[in-house]
Amino acid sequence: MSDVINLLPDSIANRIAAGEVVDRPAGAVKELLENAIDAGATRIQLTLRDAGRTLIQVVDNGCGMSDTDARLCFERHATSKIRTSDDLFAIHTMGFRGEALPSIAAIAQVELKTRQHDAELGTRVVIEGSSVKQQEPCACQPGTTISVKNLFFNVPARRNFLKKDSIEFSHIEEMFKRVAIINHDIAFTLTNGDKLLYDLKAENLAQRVAAIFGTGYSQKLYPIEESTNVVSLKGYVSKPETARRTRGEQYIFINKRYIRNNALSAAIEKAYTDLIPDRTYPSYFVNLEVPPDRIDINIHPTKTEVKLIDDQVIFSILRAATRKAIGQFALATELEFSSVEGLDFTPPPSGYTPPDPTIKLNPDYNPFHAERHTTGGGAPHSAAGVATHNTNPLLRNFFDTAKPAGTQITIPSSANDTDDDTDTPDTPDSQVTPFQLGGTYIVSSIKSGLLLIHQQRAHERILFERYMTPPEQIASQQLLFPIECTFSPADSELLGELLPLLKAQGFEIVPSDGKVHSYCITAAPPQLTADSIEPLIESVIADSKGAMLQKFNDKSRSLNLSLARHTAIKAGQPLSVDDMQRIIADLFACQLPRLSPSGEPTLVVMTHEELRQKFNIK
Repeated sequence: MSDVINLLPDSIANRIAAGEVVDRPAGAVKELLENAIDAGATRIQLTLRDAGRTLIQVVDNGCGMSDTDARLCFERHATSKIRTSDDLFAIHTMGFRGEALPSIAAIAQVELKTRQHDAELGTRVVIEGSSVKQQEPCACQPGTTISVKNLFFNVPARRNFLKKDSIEFSHIEEMFKRVAIINHDIAFTLTNGDKLLYDLKAENLAQRVAAIFGTGYSQKLYPIEESTNVVSLKGYVSKPETARRTRGEQYIFINKRYIRNNALSAAIEKAYTDLIPDRTYPSYFVNLEVPPDRIDINIHPTKTEVKLIDDQVIFSILRAATRKAIGQFALATELEFSSVEGLDFTPPPSGYTPPDPTIKLNPDYNPFHAERHTTGGGAPHSAAGVATHNTNPLLRNFFDTAKPAGTQITIPSSANDTDDDTDTPDTPDSQVTPFQLGGTYIVSSIKSGLLLIHQQRAHERILFERYMTPPEQIASQQLLFPIECTFSPADSELLGELLPLLKAQGFEIVPSDGKVHSYCITAAPPQLTADSIEPLIESVIADSKGAMLQKFNDKSRSLNLSLARHTAIKAGQPLSVDDMQRIIADLFACQLPRLSPSGEPTLVVMTHEELRQKFNIK
């Protein structure tokens, strides 16, 4: 028999490695940025074309390479970081296996220009599909410039699997943030096409976080710091009141390398137990310093997964440090008492009796007969035929487009709704007053049995359908004090795309004069309180980014789903009888009353037959 085992050519081996190291443009960006950091750069520029498909260029002012190193760096397993096997357990740099550049060169057209600071000339190397096309001296700036053109040009199957530019750029942006946050002492720029999105100066961690996520973000964080012989940690965790419904800004680093570790994430989140609502998540930016011989970072090609020898101890320390930071800084007052000086207080004379306070009242004023107007100058409107004198003030505005009084509400039939008279519509019993159970459920009676409604999910369904089919005249209320918000460059761009949709729901949001990435909110739907508007807009942006990553193309649906989620009444909120009756009426006027917009059940019907079975009645 002939031999069947052959050694793979380097070009094929590099393509296989590229499938693990560079699975999409973001993978190439990560490797090139980390190489620049390892080179000691203090300024790094990232430029993209077509979300990295056409061009990824990284320019740094690091140490540069000699003529020989410029060529050798494209050889597989060529590295300056490892000399002996013992070095694997004392790694302090980002890249060390020598796979990144040969893998990228195997699937792209690469041009490298590099010069050491004490050299007069640099070196230019051109490689295409692992084949060296040109190497020559050149005049260039100290440091390294590497341009990756036409990624996956010789692997059409991989190129065809790339997503649309907006999705690929979102992955690149996230990779850029991971590198830029922890390397805050390095200046970074990110240019996409002709647009400069990030221009980050060398600064401390809090300033870097604010520069990336918006200037107001630093006000939402508590510092966290702890040092032990097992681990030293330092960074920031968010205030409990700023918890969000999406896992957005959550960054854990070990020895300045971004990692994903469910146990460490859980350690931080468990510190927020009983401090934040269910299904909400804190933000955090924490770096752990662990002795290199107590960690294995070589278990995954992208080096984002690690194994820790002292994982249980580190888990406990991280959770305790987070809890300590929350408790310590939550009690710190924001008042500067030293600034309160020269209080002029003269005590009243002996025997002085202050007069009783007086209150001026208008006996003819009735707030529930007041008319509300829209900003567009439309006619006043109110909820027709609805008794609102006992209605929750928050809900009163939500229910201003209710069905007219006297409308018969029919509960859609289901397999569980059985009755002897199937021709008779199953309607709520108007003689039975609904009541609230556990602050979460509305209990009422229908012809076929007992009706239980989850108040939050029901209200989400009501609002979602109302947002999806808004009336011609949208209710909007001018704010007494406009709200100015500053966002990250990417969030600012996304908000700009959402402005027409937000305007259709009653928001008036315009770019701030003379301020980059800032917007001014001048009007909002009347059901929103002033302090809820900015968190709502931030949540809408976060949900829209999540929808983009999950391939949702319908921005309108995503926006309306987010608005419904964040403006609906919550479980645990007390409701009046009028509130409950209105929710029941509005829910069964919906097209899909049985499901929330997220697909969760809004109601449960327990039939008479089911009740008889519960009580063993034959």
